[in-house]
Amino acid sequence: MSKETIPLRKDVPAEYKWDLSAIYKSDDEWEADLKAVPAATEKLVAFKGRLGESKETLLEALHADEALDRLMENVYHYASLLHEADQGDADAQDKVNRAMMAYTKCGAETSFYVPELLSIPDEKIRAWISEDDFADYRIYIEKILHGKEHALSEKEERIMALHSETASTADNAFSLLNDVDMNFGTVKVDGKDLPLTHGTWSNFLENQNREVRKEAYEKFYAVYESHANTLAALYAGSVANDVFVARARGYKSSLDAGLFGNKVPEEVYRNLIDTVHKNLEPLHRFYSLRKKVLGVDDLRHYDVYVPLVKSVKSHITYEESVEIVRNALSVLGKDYTDTLCNGLLHGWADRYENKGKNSGAFSSGCYKGYPYILLNYDEDTIRDVYTMAHEGGHSMHSWFSVHNNPFMSYEYTIFEAEVASTFNEELVFEYMLKEANAKGDTNLATYLLSMRANDILATLHRQTMFAEFELKTHESLEQGIPLTTDKLRSIYRELLEQYFGPEMHFEKSSDMEGLRIPHFYNAFYVYKYATGISASLALAKRVTNGGEKEKEDYFKFLKSGGSRYPIESLRVAGVDMASSEPIQAALDTFASLVSQLEERL
Repeated sequence: MSKETIPLRKDVPAEYKWDLSAIYKSDDEWEADLKAVPAATEKLVAFKGRLGESKETLLEALHADEALDRLMENVYHYASLLHEADQGDADAQDKVNRAMMAYTKCGAETSFYVPELLSIPDEKIRAWISEDDFADYRIYIEKILHGKEHALSEKEERIMALHSETASTADNAFSLLNDVDMNFGTVKVDGKDLPLTHGTWSNFLENQNREVRKEAYEKFYAVYESHANTLAALYAGSVANDVFVARARGYKSSLDAGLFGNKVPEEVYRNLIDTVHKNLEPLHRFYSLRKKVLGVDDLRHYDVYVPLVKSVKSHITYEESVEIVRNALSVLGKDYTDTLCNGLLHGWADRYENKGKNSGAFSSGCYKGYPYILLNYDEDTIRDVYTMAHEGGHSMHSWFSVHNNPFMSYEYTIFEAEVASTFNEELVFEYMLKEANAKGDTNLATYLLSMRANDILATLHRQTMFAEFELKTHESLEQGIPLTTDKLRSIYRELLEQYFGPEMHFEKSSDMEGLRIPHFYNAFYVYKYATGISASLALAKRVTNGGEKEKEDYFKFLKSGGSRYPIESLRVAGVDMASSEPIQAALDTFASLVSQLEERL
């Protein structure tokens, strides 16, 4: 795909797009299911006041609940994927809005369900779900019972359900501003004016010409700076909503609310931050090395992504990237690699950037259809091979979860998801490094070591910094400190200075980075990247150095779906995330990479 022009969605060839016909063959089918939601809702509402009558009644209600959930999942998933592929498409916006309205109305009308289910005496409901007829619903009900202490009355749950539509306003507004309305202009490269977009941003920051990096950085953040107060208000509104929900449901804090559902102790979150703080010295050494290698008097924020090995250029087509992924993941077996690679080539993936498309990458699966992958693949960026493997890890996790669990307990947590994705990244790194060494290509090998250090930094150190920012902003509001524009920027600038160390010189606009991160609108999410890579590094070593048992343990983890809580499912795989040991080991791996690079460079 040409980087000189960004195509409209309608001009992207069909073979480069994901195939949503696996969910609905036409928009008319989607419309029919959307219209069926009220009737499916009524079937469940008919059980109001009767859930505790008998085990037979409860089982019928669970069947109705499952039918409604399946229907609503299909309707929303399809609309959401259309919207993510082109957020400027009015029809796609209309679909996702109508799906959200249907979801909200459905939630309000069925708000009786969980409180009434929780009102059934524990002894009675546990006796019922122990019977074979309830096998497909047992885990689902157990997880509802886990949240019993934070459930509200029927009337209160109805209010919370009605509130859910407005609760996403800040996130929706940020997405439209960030992905559709903002225009970053162009950057001059080799005499050509190339468009500066979310998709091309990383390319410019990796350019060896410092003037290109500087121009891209300044133009990019100038646009954010011009919307500083709006962006701050949107994020502050999102934090305020998190605090409201936590207090309304009786959690100790918004952090407690964010971790409770997965049974993740607060110590896991705080230990992550503390352990990284104790290991900042290798990170600061890495930036000192970068300053020396680049030969600059002062290291700037726009200097941190440029490859340290200047002579390496890459051009890897999408199809070649798929084959790299296939070979790198061969330790997982032919069934795994065939399933993933066939999917990447035939219908799972939306490959390239187009106007209005979500600027990042993600995997999004549901029980019906494919485990879809959104990419903005760039043939001149080696990291995009890693992105493909990363999102492929998510999708294969979804594939195994769907094929090994009933609908009501197939969804795994994000805590677990980041393990499967970064596990694949590690295998791709090891494969590409081995190939480079076998060819005697020391420049490429050094480049890969540098990139791997950067990737671990981005996933472990950077996401921990993000997690600390989230914790500080939420705790500030909970302590009655308003989240003004200046306050948010001040919190973020202090973290930038702490994590990047004394070698880094920041621009006036550098702290605007804290107001442009989409994941912040899903609170206490990003720490899972850091814990995920810590677990995945341990498991990749365990699987590649082990035998059939270690591989089977890993597949047991992939097949767990939502059948276990995340700490437990990772123990099955062979790693204990309740301790700080995997985090320390990952930080030691990073320190080793820095030492190797210091020797080579």
